[in-house]
Amino acid sequence: MPLHPAIKTGVSLLAVAAVASALPAAAKPKVSQAETLRAQIAAEAKALIDLQKQQYEQDSAQKQAQIDALQAQVRDLASQLKTMQDRQAATPPPPTVQQVAQAVTAAQPKPATTTTIKSGTTTIASSDGDFSIAFKGIFQMDSASYSQDKTLDPAVTARDLNSGTNFRRARLGITGKLFHDFDYMILTDFGGAGAEDVGRFHEAWIQYSGFKSAKLRVGEFAPSVGLADAGSANASPFLERASSAEVARGMAGGDTRMAVAAFNASDRFLWSVAVTGNTVSTLNTQATSFTAANFDEQLGVTARLAGTPFRGKDWLVHMGVNYSDVINPGDAGASASVRYPVQLRDRPELRVDGTRLIDTGAINTQSATETGVELGWQDGPLFAQAEAFDYDIKRKDPAAGATNPSFSGWYVEGGWSLTGEARKYNTQTAAFDGVTPAHNFDPKAGTWGAWELVARYSTLDLNYHENATTAADRVRGGRQDIAALGLGWQLNPAVRFVFQGQDVRIVRMNSAGGLMDQRYHTFAVRSQFGF
Repeated sequence: MPLHPAIKTGVSLLAVAAVASALPAAAKPKVSQAETLRAQIAAEAKALIDLQKQQYEQDSAQKQAQIDALQAQVRDLASQLKTMQDRQAATPPPPTVQQVAQAVTAAQPKPATTTTIKSGTTTIASSDGDFSIAFKGIFQMDSASYSQDKTLDPAVTARDLNSGTNFRRARLGITGKLFHDFDYMILTDFGGAGAEDVGRFHEAWIQYSGFKSAKLRVGEFAPSVGLADAGSANASPFLERASSAEVARGMAGGDTRMAVAAFNASDRFLWSVAVTGNTVSTLNTQATSFTAANFDEQLGVTARLAGTPFRGKDWLVHMGVNYSDVINPGDAGASASVRYPVQLRDRPELRVDGTRLIDTGAINTQSATETGVELGWQDGPLFAQAEAFDYDIKRKDPAAGATNPSFSGWYVEGGWSLTGEARKYNTQTAAFDGVTPAHNFDPKAGTWGAWELVARYSTLDLNYHENATTAADRVRGGRQDIAALGLGWQLNPAVRFVFQGQDVRIVRMNSAGGLMDQRYHTFAVRSQFGF
């Protein structure tokens, strides 16, 4: 520890006294005076040392007191800090800015309704979700060119199919929710096949969805009859479904059908059962494609079981069966040439011209059934599906020698998304939906939507004992085989174009045995937008 300055001074004086005592005798003054001087110096030095030591001790004591006081203050402050920390630990932390903002938002009164727009669809919903209304629309304009042989057999009637344009579908409507557990849809259609219609209800139904095990629907709608039937017409790979699927869905189901249905869908399987009646709009339209009103409407049932028994992360296998039964055909009245008619027919998978090239004609029927099997597959951007159908008719009061006819049809189709997107499999319908672009059409950003290449082969045979000697037994409905190639361009979820080419072959005889065979090609474009 360094010496205090006072002590250093005293030590210096002692040193001076010692030096003085060591002086030679010759240099010394008189003895009495020297001794006196030494004594004085020693006394002064001692006094100074005592004084400085006393001052040092006083300063040290004062500083120690200050140190003790400061230490006491530190201990007191530490005690106060610990008390505060204990209180804070027992008290929740103050809310963050985000929590305060959320609390303020929650405290504000909620709006009575909310309005959202998704993929062009405007939806208005109550804040509690119990009520909603969404505005829907789909418009499909088809343009087609038919290339036919100019030297057809004289027996051929459809010699010059109409190349032109037509609004295949022009639908407007609403859909939504009522009182949480009820769903509804009202949809009108002004489109048509070969000619636009004056407008009619296409769908109008109410559905109770409060049961976990089943949904119940009543009104006008198309019950589920097959894989192609369940798929949305807005996302079809081609302009129309395969003819075999159209005939199957039209027997006891199909568009504008009055029905009561129970159905349910899980993550893997769908089941559906419906009791069906007549189709709507047989009275209020001038379109020639509609049948006359019946005196006693048709009664039928449809059923379907389908799903994906095998499925992985990016692939699936679809399997299903479907069944339709016309229990009581409609009664056309006593004056009709065929009182209880069932008629199987279809257009050649293109409806710019509405002519049907294969047609069984009206068959007087006691009952009619359709049985179908379904198979589908998807692996990433690739998909394929196929269906096969049998149509059986039990004649009513058949003529001598007439047997019960049966017919068949099938198709297989598939596609490849050139831009890598995959068709979505809809578990609620057990069918494939369309392709949603990964990047919407935007030339400025260098994106062009989704492109899909598709192909299909279909056949429908409506001949039965066409060469039989008993005329009443023969059904010369004809056979139709169509190979088609298409290219779909989905610009965004609302806008779509489909380019399609067909090779169509018809083999048919008329009632007199004349050949109505022909083979022709078509090219068609569908321009579609919806919301």
